[in-house]
Amino acid sequence: MRVMQILALTLFSFLFHSHVFGIAIVYNGSGCLNTVNANDPAPNNTPVLSKFEVIEDVGGGVFRLSLTGGIPRFVNNTQTVCIDSATAIGYFGINGLPTPLESIDATAYFSGQDLVIVVSSLLTDLSAGREPFLSFFSTSNIFAITNTLIFKFNPQVSSFRLNKVIHNRGYIHTRSGSTNSIPFMETVLPSFNEFPQDKPRILTPTSNIEYRLE
Repeated sequence: MRVMQILALTLFSFLFHSHVFGIAIVYNGSGCLNTVNANDPAPNNTPVLSKFEVIEDVGGGVFRLSLTGGIPRFVNNTQTVCIDSATAIGYFGINGLPTPLESIDATAYFSGQDLVIVVSSLLTDLSAGREPFLSFFSTSNIFAITNTLIFKFNPQVSSFRLNKVIHNRGYIHTRSGSTNSIPFMETVLPSFNEFPQDKPRILTPTSNIEYRLE
């Protein structure tokens, strides 16, 4: 085991510090049939490649990554897996209609054995609207999503096995108030996965989810 750890550290010292840009880990899977329901990992049989690519070595084992394709979606006690793109990568917009992103930044820490990746995204249902006669307005339902992926490195096959995902979904919404003294009402929930103010979900895959090094 000690020999494997030394080999892993030597390999990544060379890869990440000598040729950091373009190094990536990838996982082949299928897209999700239900694009936004985190409790539904049913695949749609459309091939999707989940890819984390290194774009910057910050130092001290910390790296900036670019995620394309999405991340594996699964629930505890089931082997079904799909790749979630809609919520894991999310939307972007400034002073206009938000549009889906094709990639999103992520941050990673690699110890030589364990790899931890954090991805944060925003999901909108594009439901914002205004009633002109009643001066009523309502923003879209906005979900702030954070996924923390925890991997174990296997130096024998140069792959990373996904061991845990910590998933959290926050919620933000604003609408008109009912009186002049309350012109608008806001809902801000740091955690709203199943019900308001619940806890982040800690998920353990039953299936073997291996990202290979490229």
